[in-house]
Amino acid sequence: MGFDWLFFAEVTLAGLGSGALLALTALAYVLIYKATKVVNLAIGEMLMMGAYLFFGLAAGYSLPIWVSILLALIGGGILGAVIERAVIRRMLGESAISIFMVTIGLGSIMVGIVEIIWTPNPARLPDFMGTAPLFIGDAYVSRKIAISFAVASLLIVGFVLAFRYWRGGIALRATATDQGAAFSCGINVPAVFSISWILASVAAAGAGILIGSVGGISPTMGVFGLSALVVVIVGGLDSIIGALIGGLIVGLLEAYAGTYIGGEYKLVTTFVLLLLILMLRPYGLLGTGEIERL
Repeated sequence: MGFDWLFFAEVTLAGLGSGALLALTALAYVLIYKATKVVNLAIGEMLMMGAYLFFGLAAGYSLPIWVSILLALIGGGILGAVIERAVIRRMLGESAISIFMVTIGLGSIMVGIVEIIWTPNPARLPDFMGTAPLFIGDAYVSRKIAISFAVASLLIVGFVLAFRYWRGGIALRATATDQGAAFSCGINVPAVFSISWILASVAAAGAGILIGSVGGISPTMGVFGLSALVVVIVGGLDSIIGALIGGLIVGLLEAYAGTYIGGEYKLVTTFVLLLLILMLRPYGLLGTGEIERL
């Protein structure tokens, strides 16, 4: 019996769809770390909040789908701004581990808020993508996966272009390179910090809506953020392109492992990859190595 190339193509397409969502979530990590050097472990919960905001607006208040999506993205951005201004900015100058632990606490608080308002029970988002089958050649791909891949790809490209050409994006890059030099050139570094958190929160909220539309929502869906953290470490904590490449690699690896080895081995293979990357390239595939004088 020969190798089923059509089935392999379908698994590959599913893996690319998952990888794009991982890359979009990883982008939220990178945007914050690149500008502020903070590893925000609450990205998964911010992703969850975006999905629940959309759910509450579309299902609870019966607002039009596209209005609900827009308001959920705006709400995600406001959430990021509030967290940065009210909590993270007050932690400036503290040790990295202290800020890291604060983000863990923020994640727990957001889970509690969601469980109080919407209960711990899983829910389904209103269907706005349709269920008609989609074929690329002879290969079948879930319509929701295909649309999620397209939207996530467009969002990533938009962020990359903004980071490259938008004046605020240039300020972000300058701050990421050298905060002291950026400040001396007249760049409002605290405002850049806020912008990075807002953009990251919008990216996380968008990822949450897409992920929720595929697999439903629950207060535990923030665990997806941990998978995206693996992507960030693989690609490089300060590399946007690395987040994209890492997301596609991890998405494909999990798809192949889950299909050909068994679903219980998906995380095993992912963390084996993580260990290999940490041993061979501690700063990730495209991360910037830091040289310190001892």
